Amino acid sequence: MSLWSMDAATLARLIRERELSCGEVVRDSLARAALVNPRVGALAEVFAEQALQDAAHADQMLARGEAIGPLHGVPVTTKVNVDQAGCATTNGVLAYRSVVATQDSPVVGNLRRAGAIVVGRNNTPAFSMRWFTDNEAHGRTLNPHDPTLTPGGSSGGAAAAVAVGMGAIAHGNDQGGSIRHPAYACGVYGLRPSFGRVPAFNPSASVPRPTVVQLTSVQGPLARNVADLRLALHAMAARDTRDPWWVPAPLQAEDAGAPQRVALVDELPGLVIDPAVQHALARAAKALERAGYRVERACPPRFRDAADLWLTLTMGESRLLVEPTLMRDGDDAIRRAYRAMDHHAPVLDAAAFARALASRTDLMRAWAGFFQDYPLLLLPTSCTAPFAVDLDQHGDEAMGHILQAQSPLLSVAVLGLPGLAVPMGLHDGKPSGVQLVADRFREDLCLAAAEVLENEVGAVAVIDPR
Repeated sequence: MSLWSMDAATLARLIRERELSCGEVVRDSLARAALVNPRVGALAEVFAEQALQDAAHADQMLARGEAIGPLHGVPVTTKVNVDQAGCATTNGVLAYRSVVATQDSPVVGNLRRAGAIVVGRNNTPAFSMRWFTDNEAHGRTLNPHDPTLTPGGSSGGAAAAVAVGMGAIAHGNDQGGSIRHPAYACGVYGLRPSFGRVPAFNPSASVPRPTVVQLTSVQGPLARNVADLRLALHAMAARDTRDPWWVPAPLQAEDAGAPQRVALVDELPGLVIDPAVQHALARAAKALERAGYRVERACPPRFRDAADLWLTLTMGESRLLVEPTLMRDGDDAIRRAYRAMDHHAPVLDAAAFARALASRTDLMRAWAGFFQDYPLLLLPTSCTAPFAVDLDQHGDEAMGHILQAQSPLLSVAVLGLPGLAVPMGLHDGKPSGVQLVADRFREDLCLAAAEVLENEVGAVAVIDPR
């Protein structure tokens, strides 16, 4: 078995038991990247020399008998929109290639303190604002299953890198599905943690992030199995005082492994769910029922209101604080996508925007009550199969279709909830999957149910890109 095809948990164990050296694991990962990255474009940078130096240092730590972290020697990739000391935080923008970080962001620092070795930086669209991954700074990332389909966005590079074996774990972030949609499109696992779970901050930023972005964007892992998501979440979630939103919530509750009452959301008001997605939901529901979960059809209150609120708040804030910079520094693709998205968002004055932001609390309260009856939701990741490449470049009508399909991603994000994209194999040659959602800081419920589905579908194998 090739080392690059092994999962993080196995690699960490074999390194800890001295059956593998960090050097040979990292060399194998770099060799895999040299072979397949030119074919998929998942990594904007590969750190061959630095990664080998880090691996040598990690092996010296083992030889001296020093304490090691849970990811010691495991190859990972990080996203180009977070600070990593010595690297440009481009965020997929050509104009930002000179923005070189002098400090690690909290999530990168936490991965390194856990012993992970960063072998590359994964790609994102300009400003990380598309469900497609292409930009003038680093080029296009291809879906390794089918290059005519999007790899998802904005963490499309992360999902593709994991799918083809360039690192056992990839870092991503999710403001409106940017972890979960790429995981879905590339057939891997992607966890959006609760808001406040994983610390976030970019020391290189010249101005603070806008408030709505702060409330909806989170950092999280992508991987090929649930065990690796657990390892990665444990590492990423360590406290960093630079993020005052971080919450010291336990990662595991006593009831985490017990079968729960599940709300199956296979009908959504005003939305059409593709047959492939319906098939995945039905298969997942049956697997959970066989494991003792009680699955019932139910829908959280005001589901569409939550998805609409994401668009209202995101675009309302962007018009004031993001749009001028995006139009000045962005590429043509992000400008077109942004204008199309803006077409579907209401224009609000300051008072209406303030009322919309205040209404978020009402929605959070209503969903929290729903979780008392149904601790777990089983719903689509996206209502359609992975989109054709650059669908968002085809005008307002195409963007309207995209926004409706992504409603299950948006509603979860605006409420700060944890969501887990679970692959369910291929359907008509395209990746398919479902999403598991729980109340705030109950990632453990999502992960436990995902393990049931993992047993049903089988392991996600590393693929060779088409």
